[in-house]
Amino acid sequence: MTSVNIKAICQQAKIAALQLAQLSEADKNQLLLAMADQLEADTALILAGNAKDMAAGREKQLAEAMLDRLLLTEERIKTLANAVRYIAALPDPVGQIRQMAPRPNGIQVGKMRIPLGVIAMIYEARPNVTADAGALCLKSGNAVILRGGREALQSSLAIAASLHKAMAQQGIDPAAISVISDPDRALLLELLQQKDSVDLVIPRGGEGLIHFVSDNSKIPVIQHYKGVCHLYVDKEADLEKAIALLINGKVQRPSACNSLETLLVHQAVAPEFLRLAAAALAPHQVEVFACEQSAAYFTNAVVAQPQQFDTEYLRLAISLKIVASYDDAIVHIQQHSSNHTEVICTQDISTAQRFLKQINSAVVMVNASSRFSDGGELGLGAEIGISTSKLHAYGPMGLESLTTEKYIVIGDGQTR
Repeated sequence: MTSVNIKAICQQAKIAALQLAQLSEADKNQLLLAMADQLEADTALILAGNAKDMAAGREKQLAEAMLDRLLLTEERIKTLANAVRYIAALPDPVGQIRQMAPRPNGIQVGKMRIPLGVIAMIYEARPNVTADAGALCLKSGNAVILRGGREALQSSLAIAASLHKAMAQQGIDPAAISVISDPDRALLLELLQQKDSVDLVIPRGGEGLIHFVSDNSKIPVIQHYKGVCHLYVDKEADLEKAIALLINGKVQRPSACNSLETLLVHQAVAPEFLRLAAAALAPHQVEVFACEQSAAYFTNAVVAQPQQFDTEYLRLAISLKIVASYDDAIVHIQQHSSNHTEVICTQDISTAQRFLKQINSAVVMVNASSRFSDGGELGLGAEIGISTSKLHAYGPMGLESLTTEKYIVIGDGQTR
């Protein structure tokens, strides 16, 4: 029988959120810098917790890719600490006022940014999320409840204990950053029912986790099921640029959600471009699942099945299709898009403008790699996740996405 009281944790987080909402930007920055220093000071303790997770992971024969995500080293802990320092240096959105304007009766009406309140962060085997999410939520004035995967539990608890030391020194309620110490699925279900205390749920992980959270939550959920990202090579494309976008988007980090999964090529440039693409992809041993028309350009291409154009491979594999026209490319993207990131390569300005208007994924790019679809690369400084649903945020979520706006009204005794 677990001793974890989910309802109490959520209620305490709600109380802590009231304290965080009143902190000044200077207070929050001082706290974040202290947390970064404490993470480095507690390196040995964090590594000890991580060693337990790594031993358990090897015993369970976890995949090497997952073990690498789990692994913490002195250098990675320094990176964690520096990420917290970076968040401290970001502008604080809380309290910002915009659109202040007079009404005919003399009252002044505007909008002020405020924290969301309590955020539940649900993630898998990524211990770095514990520090990243804790720092982002604190800077934006929100309390956070962290529910990580079983594989990273000891690492997450060690990181949270370090953060709590710094918080205690600053007089901050430790409930502002809470870690669920038991990853039992029944407790997750209970957490997803706490609509009176929790304001938003952000799941980060595989498609199965996202579906489970979305299907069972009574709390609004930021959804990001998968990243089926497209590159369309237009008939007016610079083919050298297109090859660079293809290789960077597919090869640099294929396990990332902003990596390319589908390549569309206009038939007018297909013969020349696909010969170049085959030569460029071959050294990286990229599997190609091609339409019948394009398969002949590749030595070991497999003819794509219809469902593969909806597939997020997250590995060195790509779907490929020749399209008869720009309009056919648009129809394909609109049919198969996961609303993450789409890219066009073209030198035709009017075609580029049409693409920007017609495609409504969270990030739409012209002649730039899909790998730029990232909070840091887009100027947000850091991100807590990516939303592919249009409410309440869309795309990479930085500090501003962890806030909302309230109306403020300033008068001089006016009555209605």
